[in-house]
Amino acid sequence: MSDTVKNYIKFISGNKTERECVKSTIELAEKAGFKNIEEKDSLVAGDKVYISIYGKSIVLFEIGTTPIEEGMNILCAHIDSPRLDLKMKPLYEKNGIVYLNTHYYGGIKKYQWVTLPLAIHGVIAKKNGEVIEVCMGEDDDDYTFAISDILPHIAQEQMKKSASDFIPGENLDLVAALNRKEKKDEGKKAVLDILEKRYGMEEDDFLSAELEVVPAGKAKYLGLRKDMVIGYGQDDRVCAYTSLEAVLEHKGAKRTCCCLLVDKEEIGSVGATGMDSLLLENALYEVLSRFGGYDAIKVRRSLKNSYMLSSDVNSALDPLNMDLYDEENSSKLGGGIVFNKYTGSRGKGGASDANAEYIAKLRKILDEREITFQMADMAKVDVGGGGTIAKYAAWYGMSVIDSGVAVLSMHSPFEITSTFDIETARKCYSAFLDIE
Repeated sequence: MSDTVKNYIKFISGNKTERECVKSTIELAEKAGFKNIEEKDSLVAGDKVYISIYGKSIVLFEIGTTPIEEGMNILCAHIDSPRLDLKMKPLYEKNGIVYLNTHYYGGIKKYQWVTLPLAIHGVIAKKNGEVIEVCMGEDDDDYTFAISDILPHIAQEQMKKSASDFIPGENLDLVAALNRKEKKDEGKKAVLDILEKRYGMEEDDFLSAELEVVPAGKAKYLGLRKDMVIGYGQDDRVCAYTSLEAVLEHKGAKRTCCCLLVDKEEIGSVGATGMDSLLLENALYEVLSRFGGYDAIKVRRSLKNSYMLSSDVNSALDPLNMDLYDEENSSKLGGGIVFNKYTGSRGKGGASDANAEYIAKLRKILDEREITFQMADMAKVDVGGGGTIAKYAAWYGMSVIDSGVAVLSMHSPFEITSTFDIETARKCYSAFLDIE
């Protein structure tokens, strides 16, 4: 098995939140010679710098030899994934069981999250300015969490409901402890004592915390031939990691190369760390300011003349549910990197729809380097669909297309990908960086 796949499994096993992804990205980037842009007063061709946005999104640049206003080659992926978030006041006790109250993040099937071992990752920001990293439930001897469900013997009414309704969102609360002393809130007090001892936190510190609930455990090879990977958060860290590896190992850029790993895609790319913000534009201003000062027209020209791969996953053909797919226009596990000309839903709503000339340019370099690729839709026309970050890049006038790995069981706690597709994505992204 290639080093790319082995390193990818390690990366997604250890980085289950956007903050963890950014922290590890910085460590890998600095080993590869990248510098924090704040350490640089000027930039020249060959320089490699990164910009972190609130520790939840990151932009990496390899400065090319051609003027940056002639455009960049940009790999853009998202590093957030569907999950549960603890509410601001999560801790409560009910009939002897202590719970942590949650709010789900992104598009999930709620029933898939019950009766699984779950972990909590994130940070607690204290009033004194200290930020404490939290990880509970991953080590074998550590405590873990779960969401309970009712037994089938008494679930007759539950089973009559639709799949979207039989697990209410407000019931996705974590079982955290028991009250063994039968005194009111004794279990809750015991939990707070543990948190105070482990993290130095008090109950009010939940108000300024970002605590994410994710499946516990590591990603693994799947299948007797070890030709697949099963793990949490492959949408879209499978594209994020392969994009990152391609940029870290790239040398001799003619056009400036950029790797953009962003937050909030799963809830519409909103906020200061999402793609529907000025984060790319602001990062480019930081770069250009180190070439001699502010120049708005160069920023506009650079963005307009850029090429981007919106590196996001695509739904893999599911042989057990063929009625949902147009077989000839669906991506298959093991079929190579996927290009999706348009995403959106029904009538291409919310899509950017890549132009033919750009696709031809991509086909040329992929064929020259004998890189396997497939063109695909997400599903049948009227079945549904989803948006990606491509439309936010297209707003600048640049050429952009969705390009990523096919995923089976997408948005579930444990998603499935092909090792061949992971390796092919890595090769594709490296080739893309060389496009002139």
